Amino acid sequence: MEKFFKLKERGTTVSKEIVAGITTFLAMAYILALNPSILSASGMNWGSVFTATAVSAAIATLVMALVANLPVALAPGLGLNAFFTYTVVLGMGCKWQLALTAVFVEGVLFIVLSLCGIRQAIIKSIPESLKKAVAVGIGLFITIIGLVNAGICTTDTGTTIGFVNFNMSHATAVVAVLGLIVTIILYILKVPGSILIGVVATTIIGIPFGVTSIPDNFKAISTPAKPYFFAFDFKGIMFNSAGNFSFAVLGQFFIIFFTFLFTDLFDTIGTLLGIAEQGNLKDKNGDIKNVKGALLSDAIGTTVGACLGTSTVTSFVESASGVAAGGRTGLTSVVTAIMFLLSLFLAPLFALIPAAATAPALIFVGYLMMKSVKAIDFNDPTEGIPSFITIMAMPFSYSIAKGISWGIISYVICKIAARKAKDIPVVTWILALIFIADIIFEAVK
Repeated sequence: MEKFFKLKERGTTVSKEIVAGITTFLAMAYILALNPSILSASGMNWGSVFTATAVSAAIATLVMALVANLPVALAPGLGLNAFFTYTVVLGMGCKWQLALTAVFVEGVLFIVLSLCGIRQAIIKSIPESLKKAVAVGIGLFITIIGLVNAGICTTDTGTTIGFVNFNMSHATAVVAVLGLIVTIILYILKVPGSILIGVVATTIIGIPFGVTSIPDNFKAISTPAKPYFFAFDFKGIMFNSAGNFSFAVLGQFFIIFFTFLFTDLFDTIGTLLGIAEQGNLKDKNGDIKNVKGALLSDAIGTTVGACLGTSTVTSFVESASGVAAGGRTGLTSVVTAIMFLLSLFLAPLFALIPAAATAPALIFVGYLMMKSVKAIDFNDPTEGIPSFITIMAMPFSYSIAKGISWGIISYVICKIAARKAKDIPVVTWILALIFIADIIFEAVK
């Protein structure tokens, strides 16, 4: 285990990795309930999607562990599943089988791009200051997710984001704040596994508040449903319902495919950059360790997920909670993968953990990821302004991909304004043009 995962080299131990793996799983376990709920609205079976979610997450995360040796967990992405159901199926009127086909084609293309090194080239083209900003932006993004999931932040106050009044009418928020206090105290006292203990403690605190609910007929073990296998509709890529070739149908499929591709690409890049920055998982050149293997794992996860019947599988930003708990190697991912497999049979047990219990972990990780802001040169406006825009855009647009796109565009504008266009890498120019074209396309669509 030491030889394969290089535990001593990365300053970790087996016990730290186990705690980190469990912490990551608990922070992202919500996807086991949320993904089936969202995709079932498209006409898919809830139980089948639940099984596909758990199995695809386990396989993809295990591949990440064995191929890339990184503490990054994967699962069907939130946002991408909403696009799958509410835009492609319910909005465009496509069959869910066609949406799965688009996800499958995206995954296969990503495997090719990863093997050819194109995705790695994109990561290397992102300026160093923006890489730091991505980590900070993700930290704030995670914090917002935690605050919203806990019910601490709400939009009913008349403002964009408002804090609720902490009384018993907002029991979820009260429990989350108490859990955050416990987590902070444990961390300051340097208690091993403080984030994980905080999740468990918050779950227990939630019982008398009615936030943690235990059913009367509670059974910890359940039998998983059969997932979908290769439920694709390749004919629907270019043929209409009458069986005739149609450019309109082909064009619509391209839009669906490109949206999945674009969002997944930059969500993954942002997540990997943020986690590598947080855990110091970079090589001597400052690049992400085993980045080719990490991107290949992500691509394999998407392809396998589509074959089992779920939307795009991607690297989860909640992996940062495991890194914060001490995870530094693929052993963390192995533990998380095992937890996903166990969840197939222990779904009711994991369902007991409320969103208020994982929220303190996400909020606290936001603090830990803020540290990278110190390395950004805000005295240089051509570096500081794009970094600020990247940090600002991620939480408020609720999108890692949008944060990167606006950061790259503003970076190019600032460098041109300062007559430093020669400092802009060629790939960065190309990315900026693609992002601008995407904005224009969205505006006129």
